[in-house]
Amino acid sequence: MTTPLVENFTAAATGGEFTLKDHRGEIVVLYFYPKDNTPGCTTEGADFRDRANAFAKAGAIIVGVSRDSLKSHENFKAKMGLPFALISDPDEVLCQQFGVMKMKNMYGKKVRGIERSTFVIDGKGRLAREWRGVKVPGHADEVLTFVQTL
Repeated sequence: MTTPLVENFTAAATGGEFTLKDHRGEIVVLYFYPKDNTPGCTTEGADFRDRANAFAKAGAIIVGVSRDSLKSHENFKAKMGLPFALISDPDEVLCQQFGVMKMKNMYGKKVRGIERSTFVIDGKGRLAREWRGVKVPGHADEVLTFVQTL
């Protein structure tokens, strides 16, 4: 059974608009994270950054997505030295498309937020694999190992 094509999207990103279909022929690693400059998200961004060359050798690009503003993303990207685009999704269009919004517990309160998730879209635009409820330690390595099999 072949997986369906991921619906095309265009979104505001650092460095200009990001359109999925412009990246056919490349593997796209789309990772959703809750918030710029928070401990887990900083670690996750650094882990993907530190493996960016290995992802590129495997024919993949990395793109981060959160609800933060472009200004926040630009600052986070500069501070962290991230060599990949960050998509700003304040209206949750992509979050809804990929079903990553969840009710979470934060300090005993229920809050609605992004469930840390990663999607690998193959060069034909099909969803190759997804991870939901991601735990940061070891995750970038797991995604890289998978990408290297495509």
